[in-house]
Amino acid sequence: MELKHIGEIAALITAICWALNGIAFESAGKKVGSLAVSYIRLPIGFFLLSIYSFFSRGLAFPVDATNHTWFWLSISGLIGFVLGDMFLFQAYVEIGSRISLLIMSAAPPLTALFGFLIMGEKISFLGLAGIFITMAGICMVILSRNPVEKKVEFNRPIKGIVYASLGALGQAFGLIFSKFGLGSYDPFAGTQIRVIAAFIVYTIIITVRNKWPEIKSAFDNMKAIGAIALGAVFGPFIGVGFSLLAVQYTATGIVSSISSISPVVIIPASIAIFKEKVLPKEILGAFISVAGVILLFL
Repeated sequence: MELKHIGEIAALITAICWALNGIAFESAGKKVGSLAVSYIRLPIGFFLLSIYSFFSRGLAFPVDATNHTWFWLSISGLIGFVLGDMFLFQAYVEIGSRISLLIMSAAPPLTALFGFLIMGEKISFLGLAGIFITMAGICMVILSRNPVEKKVEFNRPIKGIVYASLGALGQAFGLIFSKFGLGSYDPFAGTQIRVIAAFIVYTIIITVRNKWPEIKSAFDNMKAIGAIALGAVFGPFIGVGFSLLAVQYTATGIVSSISSISPVVIIPASIAIFKEKVLPKEILGAFISVAGVILLFL
């Protein structure tokens, strides 16, 4: 394996993980609520990351990280794991993981834009065309023409679409701050820092909102806990770790481009597991959105 392909391969693994993660968390969220899923997955993911870090680098915890790394990865954790995922997981409940991940394919154009503004990364003319194509693919799926009133309208709950869109913003900003803070630091240890920051903030939120009974009752549903644990493996552990590994070896835009194929990867699983009826235009829209993302970084 050539060194120059590590980032791209890591991004591809990330895409598969996002699809599996979405299915697991959608299943759990519909049983115990999105807040419980968001919170419980963090200690599970942190435990797995600690074991891996201990055997891979001899340190179970990120005690060797600099203040710079701690600060910016903590910010990334707050934006990505708390704000972004809080909205995304609720979108899973409202409109399902398949449509949510499709809307999340808007994250790469946002990442490219923020990368240009914050880190000086370039956007080509083809990239601008890719942004429009991506949005066109998303709109093809979430918009329909009402034959009675003869107007175009959303065919999914607007609240879920808004939540997924906010999740895309959180992912884009989170990835930018991750790259800025990670540098050459170990990506899995970097994920630990993001998880620690998110866990602290979630604990404060749950305490202030008096949601501990909701968290406690989630453990009465072992199927949901099993789904959360599975999602934690593919999300905070493997998925996020490989996404950070990817941004170490290639541009954030390329990482987002490759990892954006999740909306296509998840279609067969949604049909098999959730028995969803997927329209041909929805499949076409998913492929168009992914094509737009790929074009964005040519």
